Amino acid sequence: MKKTSLRFLQTHTNMASVIGELAPDLFGDGHVFKNDEMLYSLFVETVEQVPIAISITDKKAKILYVNQEFCNVTGYRTEDILGENESILSDKCTPREVYRDLWRTISSKKIWRGTLCNRHKSGERYLSDLTIAPMLNSSGMITHYIGMHRDITKPYESEKKVINQKLLIESVINSSPIAMVVLDDRDRVILDNHNYKALVSDLDKGEPATYFLQLLRDEMGDLWSQLRSKQQGFNNREFKIESKGSHKTRWFSCAGNWVIENEVNADAFFENTSKQYLILTLTDITRQRRQMEELHIQTLKTVMAEDERVRGIRETLLGAMHQIQMPMNQIRAAEQILRHKKDDQHAGLLQILQQIQQSGEEAVTTMQKCIPEILQTAVIPVNINQILHEVLLLSNQRICSNDIEVHWQPLSKLPAMLGSENRLRILFKQLIDNAIEAIRESHGAEQRIKIATDTDADLIYVSIEDSGTGIPVEKRAKVFEPFYTTRAMGGHQAGMGLVMAKEIVNQHHGFIEIDPDYNQGCRFKISFPLHRQLFKGVGND
Repeated sequence: MKKTSLRFLQTHTNMASVIGELAPDLFGDGHVFKNDEMLYSLFVETVEQVPIAISITDKKAKILYVNQEFCNVTGYRTEDILGENESILSDKCTPREVYRDLWRTISSKKIWRGTLCNRHKSGERYLSDLTIAPMLNSSGMITHYIGMHRDITKPYESEKKVINQKLLIESVINSSPIAMVVLDDRDRVILDNHNYKALVSDLDKGEPATYFLQLLRDEMGDLWSQLRSKQQGFNNREFKIESKGSHKTRWFSCAGNWVIENEVNADAFFENTSKQYLILTLTDITRQRRQMEELHIQTLKTVMAEDERVRGIRETLLGAMHQIQMPMNQIRAAEQILRHKKDDQHAGLLQILQQIQQSGEEAVTTMQKCIPEILQTAVIPVNINQILHEVLLLSNQRICSNDIEVHWQPLSKLPAMLGSENRLRILFKQLIDNAIEAIRESHGAEQRIKIATDTDADLIYVSIEDSGTGIPVEKRAKVFEPFYTTRAMGGHQAGMGLVMAKEIVNQHHGFIEIDPDYNQGCRFKISFPLHRQLFKGVGND
């Protein structure tokens, strides 16, 4: 044996004696060590230097041997701990059930693995990850126990902190008033909160995240990939969702941020690989949108009321001028006849006719000056569905008070067209008001208004039909003439409503007609070009 090994054994007589005593149990008759002292020395040095706390006890847990790592972990020196019971390490806060299970296991010649709360010599507690194995002799009887343990306090605290942080994050996410979800790079849900889970049943759209991701990608196009590659987020992407339940229409504001997380699997140990996740938030802004819509509708009501007042004045003055023109034409004709006769007997009458004609022309001129102007409005891209929706809200009170059923069938993806929002509101308001009046006068069993939109490559189509009295075939060509109506109120009531509607359609280069094939009331069919510029006078009457 080398000198270093002999010196080692001389200074560790306890280890040598224990190993010598246990050799027959560990290695049969011990011939391995007897025949090779170098191997024996190597074994002793290995046990002594292994970075795991090792102790050997008798059957009553009296400590017979400890290695250096045991001293490092427990704080006890070899001379302080030998001969003591292993219970000296116990902090007394480990449940008794654990110790009972420990002794029941090792007494039945099985290996026990578990965690104990131990106390360092300094009095500080630490967690011990412990393995105890019974040592059997050639007869299969337990002679000793060998224990191996390590201090896992710091790893345990670190693991607990991670778990606590995860629970804290989940608590914060779940307490958030908005729906939140974390998605991996395959759009799979990794983490979500209670508000998100509620959307699964509320929206009836399958996996809500999949549905909203498709909406976002369709709306953002190439911008989606650009933001993702640069890990730049997005905000305030609003979508109108038709959902089931009492509130069929809901609005959501979407925001998202991409984050990178390092992989933690074995494959990523030597390579710094990472994975991208999307944190998606879905905020229900339905109430805010409804409040904004109500405010918008109130504003529109004020604007439309003022517009109707102005148009009422215009129509009254234009009607009066129309009424004056009829006798004026007769007076002008009589004047021309008298002029041709050149009869002095009628000179006085001719002069009176001229005076009347002059007074009439002055009155017409005065009324023309009093006609209020309608300001020109901006021509912008217009969503016809939105305009019709607003007009229905404006007319909602009249519709409800007359128990009229509205069938609203808009095309979901109707393209925008260039137009004047206010002029188009006036157009559709006039047609819907006419439909309401027709239904009121019909007193029929079915009270229904149906509004639908559609499109093709060149045109946008709007259909407004009612279950009212309808318009006789012989009168359909006249309803677009000034001061003509089909309403029976002492003859034909003067009116400019459909004349104005036709004018607005013409200004948008569109076409309006009464469907000749519809005989259950009246159906107006309007079409607008998608790709044509409006002429400059779109805002003028």
